[in-house]
Amino acid sequence: MIMSIEREVKKRAEEKCEFCGHIEHLEMYVVPKTPEYIEGVDTAVWACKTCISQFDDEDNRDENHWRCLNDSMWSAAAPVQIMSWRMLHRLKSFGWSQDMLDMMYLDDQQLEWAAAEGDAEDKTDAIIHRDANGVILKTGDSVVLIKDLKVKGSSLVAKQGTAVRRISLDHENAEFIEGKVGPTQIVIITKYVKKI
Repeated sequence: MIMSIEREVKKRAEEKCEFCGHIEHLEMYVVPKTPEYIEGVDTAVWACKTCISQFDDEDNRDENHWRCLNDSMWSAAAPVQIMSWRMLHRLKSFGWSQDMLDMMYLDDQQLEWAAAEGDAEDKTDAIIHRDANGVILKTGDSVVLIKDLKVKGSSLVAKQGTAVRRISLDHENAEFIEGKVGPTQIVIITKYVKKI
């Protein structure tokens, strides 16, 4: 049964990723929280490993990769529309994503299915990381240290002016970010950095 669904999904996708159009490293991805009344080919999408890996991994999500949603959100296939809607919500911090969501149409049943993962919920209580100037920091941003910082447990001193690229955020504490200073991954307090 699964093999025949996979064959049908692959055929619908014309053997390319239904989001970005890549033709290599493709596989079937079953859309989470699919209602029980939806069966077969309508439960899955055909996608590349890059898209699949970024569906749930916020820290490694490449905003520019997902500009492909401009096309996939208009797909005739319901599961592609659902995952496009979810990804647009997951990328809402970027203005272009909200513009696309404003254009997108889902009927009531599709909207209920799309919202089942909680992507549209108000996240006003979510932790927000801000630099020394109050600028919001996001995963993948680059920052510069605004003072010398001694790294606990080592003799390393991270010097003022050092750039830290591709930071990651502590999801439990708004004051902590992580990044590499030289070869060492360290935790940095946000009040000692400035976004670049």
